[in-house]
Amino acid sequence: MRQLKRIATRFAAGLGVLWGAATLSFVALHVTAGDAALATVAGDGANPTQAVLERVRADYGLDQPLWQQYLGYLGRLLQGDLGESYQQRVPVASAIGEQLGETVQLALSAALVAVVLAVGTAVLTARRRPWIRSAASGTELVLTSFPTFVLGLVLLIVFSFPAGWFPVSGNDGVSALVLPTFTLALPIAATLSQVLRTELEEVLEQPFILTARSRGMRDAAVRLRHALRHALIQIVTMSGFVIGGLLGGAVITETLFVRRGVGQLMLTATTTKDIPLVLGVVLFAAAVYVVVNLVVDIVYGLIDPRVVTA
Repeated sequence: MRQLKRIATRFAAGLGVLWGAATLSFVALHVTAGDAALATVAGDGANPTQAVLERVRADYGLDQPLWQQYLGYLGRLLQGDLGESYQQRVPVASAIGEQLGETVQLALSAALVAVVLAVGTAVLTARRRPWIRSAASGTELVLTSFPTFVLGLVLLIVFSFPAGWFPVSGNDGVSALVLPTFTLALPIAATLSQVLRTELEEVLEQPFILTARSRGMRDAAVRLRHALRHALIQIVTMSGFVIGGLLGGAVITETLFVRRGVGQLMLTATTTKDIPLVLGVVLFAAAVYVVVNLVVDIVYGLIDPRVVTA
């Protein structure tokens, strides 16, 4: 019963996050985006007349008071209607869906690489000699401090420009996915590794670890079979951080490597003042974040029932 109540509370909080994201994005865009009607009809050499602009404003409801536009927007959202892109003239859901596959591919590959690197680094460096831990910690600090675009440029300079080992841009083939994946994965892996190593070092001091060692179990087996299994709970609890890093980094990474995807779509929509598309991408990102955190809360409650009774 407590678990159901906890899930209901998290679900209600998630709906609040979605409403907040929709409202803040709507207000911010309408305050700062300028004349959306002009952006809608503007193109190379376009010089729309006032009559054309008035017609566009009427067609899209831009001539209505802001509060009325907001209520209409919320009403459409409740019906599952994200609106129509000003620039592409297609439903926002369709525009996002067309680019979603590329972003999902990048995000999943980056998440896999980040987790593998984090687990491997933490297992190999936890409770080792001080210089090993210091070297690992220093590298992690550098990676977490690097802006995403700077890290991407460094990878391009080292692995693309002189040697041509990997493509500079594009979505063609697995090789074009390698550098964007590591650009997105390395900062996340560094943070996860720091947290996981700290947790591993605490677990390695527990009595059941000493019992396993006293039975003659080798160090690698102790770390992988016993310590890691308990420490991995922290990876589950940090899934929200991972998703946030992937969503935020996708915009920069896809732009830097000129890749198709939701991040590139978001940047283009922002540049062209395509308000419905920007709002749609923001809501999509917020929805993914809310769903992931809800699933994490449920899974964590099953792993550690003490969370439910707390």
